[in-house]
Amino acid sequence: MKVKELVEKLQLKVLSGESGLDREIEGCYVSDLLSDVMGNAEMGNVWVTLQTHKNVMAIASLKELACVILVKNQQAAEDTIEQSNEEGIPFLSTSMQTYETVGKIYQILNA
Repeated sequence: MKVKELVEKLQLKVLSGESGLDREIEGCYVSDLLSDVMGNAEMGNVWVTLQTHKNVMAIASLKELACVILVKNQQAAEDTIEQSNEEGIPFLSTSMQTYETVGKIYQILNA
């Protein structure tokens, strides 16, 4: 599944990184602890988090993640948006809680 398909199915808002909407999704990782994501997320994962600062994009790039989804209508920092656009890694937003977001992603990826 491509990121753009997930955006459509979950009605996610694309904050930045539109050039990466064709990235393939290989799974999902959920954590707000950056070192945890750095140590355990896998290439192609969707990362679901509350974190909004620039370091999120550094880790997303390092781990070659498919995209990052911010939950609970969190607002991304401007430098995070800029980094997302530079890296071509979509930074997405939803009003849903983490639990609901991840449950829906699980259903979609395992349908």
